[in-house]
Amino acid sequence: MNIHNDQLFWPSTYTEDIQYPVLEENKTCDVLIIGGGMSGALCAYTLGKETDLDVILIDKGKPGYGSSSANSGFLQLSGDQMLHELIEQKGEQDAVYFYQLCQDALEDLKRIAKNVSEESDFSEKKSLYYASTPGEASTLIREYETLKRFDFPVEFFEPQEIASRFPFTKSAALVKNGDAELNPYRFVQTLLKDAEAAGVEIYEQTPLMRKTKNVHGFTCESENGTIQARHIIFATGYENDFLTQQLGATLNRTYSIVTEPLPSLMDQYKEWMIWESKRPYFYMRTTKDGRILAGGLDEEQAEASTKDGLINERVEQILQRVIELFPDGSPEISHSWSATFGESHDGLPYIGEHPNRLGEYYCLGFGKNGTVYNMLGATMIKDLITKGFHPASRLFTIARAARL
Repeated sequence: MNIHNDQLFWPSTYTEDIQYPVLEENKTCDVLIIGGGMSGALCAYTLGKETDLDVILIDKGKPGYGSSSANSGFLQLSGDQMLHELIEQKGEQDAVYFYQLCQDALEDLKRIAKNVSEESDFSEKKSLYYASTPGEASTLIREYETLKRFDFPVEFFEPQEIASRFPFTKSAALVKNGDAELNPYRFVQTLLKDAEAAGVEIYEQTPLMRKTKNVHGFTCESENGTIQARHIIFATGYENDFLTQQLGATLNRTYSIVTEPLPSLMDQYKEWMIWESKRPYFYMRTTKDGRILAGGLDEEQAEASTKDGLINERVEQILQRVIELFPDGSPEISHSWSATFGESHDGLPYIGEHPNRLGEYYCLGFGKNGTVYNMLGATMIKDLITKGFHPASRLFTIARAARL
């Protein structure tokens, strides 16, 4: 599957060529992690730093080169659904608990970003979530009232307040404090380096060919070696399309651009991330070196586009959206790409133990807030393995998927 195409930006910001060995012998461990993207890296770092377990991570390619290299780097409280919508779907108790878990995961990410051995371009931000049309202002008002009722950090901006801060105005906007951004590719590479330093063994170019359950756990065969593990974590992201189908999830594609540096915009708006209420939505943020990263125009297609004409058309549309909001910027595109992302059937991530195979766990942060979900998953799975329980397990259980 084509997870991404064209010219990615994040790998260009981290030039160190990290190489891990290929598995060429038989090994045993307590926990085997399958996948070296954001979810696998967070699991490896958390288990390596916070437990005494013997952990091995394998990746079928080079760790961090999958969907993590096309990640937008947004870290937000809000996910795929507004809180008031989630309350209607899941009930007040579970919906508010989910938002509280995301808030905790955000704090965990902030703590880790400050403690890892290398800079990940982490920065706390404010999110401006504006009404795309005047008719959607009432929806934002309802969401503001819901968030305030449960003490989540949010402000409400009227049109004049928006216009006083930005070169555009909208009918309404929510301002969410405590969100953040980072360089996802650099973050993953640093997490893996620090996990390895903590004792985690990492192998690249080591695909899982066959998995067999036995009385001791799992026998996992690769091309040149076998790993016997008591527990196994699938952190395969969007690349396992068979698993995606089993879980009832969908794979879609999105488009992104990064501009050449714009110092004047960076000085004025570097504290903001911007996104809109309509779906598919448009979003934008700045990077550490003063560029604009923008994207959206999501499509119901599983694979990233390989058609240059289509990519160029979408890229130009995104650029025009940037110019509409910031007409004085004169942005020029330096990087652009199409990428695959996954969404669960109910807007929540897939986290937890397989209902029919004890010791087999999943950390799949499907959704537009995937990094936060993956952090939540890494914490939950650590507790499930070491304590046998996490109170949020019922919310994200794999058993809710219809095709397992």
